[in-house]
Amino acid sequence: MKWNIVEDEQPQQLKLSVESRSEQLKSHVHDEQLWGSPFSHGLYPCVKPTAKYKGSQGFDHYLTVRSNGGLNQMRTGISDMVGVAHIMNATLVIPQLDKRSFWQDSSVFSDIFDELHFIESLKGDVRIVKELPKNLEGAPRARKHFTSWSSVGYYEEMKRLWNDYQVVHVAKSDSRLANNNLPLDIQKLRCRALYQALQFSPPIESLGKVLSMPDSEKTEVGEAAEITAENYEGEHKTLEAGDIYGGNTHLSELSSRFSNLVFKESLATPEELKAFTNHASQWAALDYIISVESDVFAPSYSGNMARAVEGHRRFLGHRRTISPDRKGLVEIFDKLETGELEEGPSLSNLVQRMHKNRQGAPRKRHGSLPGIKGRARFRTEEAFYENPYPECICGSKKEREIT
Repeated sequence: MKWNIVEDEQPQQLKLSVESRSEQLKSHVHDEQLWGSPFSHGLYPCVKPTAKYKGSQGFDHYLTVRSNGGLNQMRTGISDMVGVAHIMNATLVIPQLDKRSFWQDSSVFSDIFDELHFIESLKGDVRIVKELPKNLEGAPRARKHFTSWSSVGYYEEMKRLWNDYQVVHVAKSDSRLANNNLPLDIQKLRCRALYQALQFSPPIESLGKVLSMPDSEKTEVGEAAEITAENYEGEHKTLEAGDIYGGNTHLSELSSRFSNLVFKESLATPEELKAFTNHASQWAALDYIISVESDVFAPSYSGNMARAVEGHRRFLGHRRTISPDRKGLVEIFDKLETGELEEGPSLSNLVQRMHKNRQGAPRKRHGSLPGIKGRARFRTEEAFYENPYPECICGSKKEREIT
């Protein structure tokens, strides 16, 4: 860094100039700590099947699926169903998307996802068709609510359904496979399905990438548009949801401090967004792309989208993902209100120390909480798609010992 000092500068002025530059240097270091990518310890994505792996054909058995929930609940559910179809040696029919729930989105699979890519990229794993053969459309079918967080053994047992039916219909797709203790090849298949096969449709992918491009107007603060993109999934459910949470009024403090705060509505033209505005899942897909591609992701709410984005960013190289310590932050905010703390460097340092180990660095997936037994323990496990390490992320033997 160059310091230009004029010859007639007085000692006090020189001191202030040096101190000012020192503060700038500290600020630069803090910026690098925030916006830089955490060290990934040499870990890398690994989803290729093992030498023992064999794809399934399932020419005589068909699995139809009704995916449930919002975009990311459907995405992870569809990935689970790819794994289930493989275990049961079934042909997977392109899933039907949720049109009945709170989301009320009329989109079909091909509106949101690249259907041909999905079929072709998984052809070595599972046979996938667009629809049932005509001769089976009116055939009797078994309608199943598969048990949540089930093992391979459970689905091996479900193969008995093929003795009486050629078609099995699955009413719900979310969390149908266990998070842990599944064969390595099934876990890798789930990752291939979610991170490689389930690409968004070309219109969504194209606009999402454009919105994710660096902008000449952006500063590090301007990235807040990408940091807060995750929150759109909640805000755009209904108009009432915006009223409940205060809408834009709750962003006034953030906007007053960071003048370069932008949203996709201000980056894209109304014409570009028109095709997506009445389709909640397509709208959420744009948010998902922006969130995955952003320099930093800090979710305001730890819902399905936040977990899916965190897992994807881990898979892509442990991109910086800050998990807010909400309880700790509330305590700090309470102290600010009572006057025990004041805004300034000490507050900033306190918040930084609080989040030092909450920035997406590599770690193995958490198991269930101690003391919880039975099926209830599955609810306390970290979701597979939130952290696909170690099955889908590899490194040296030494690096695998990271906890």
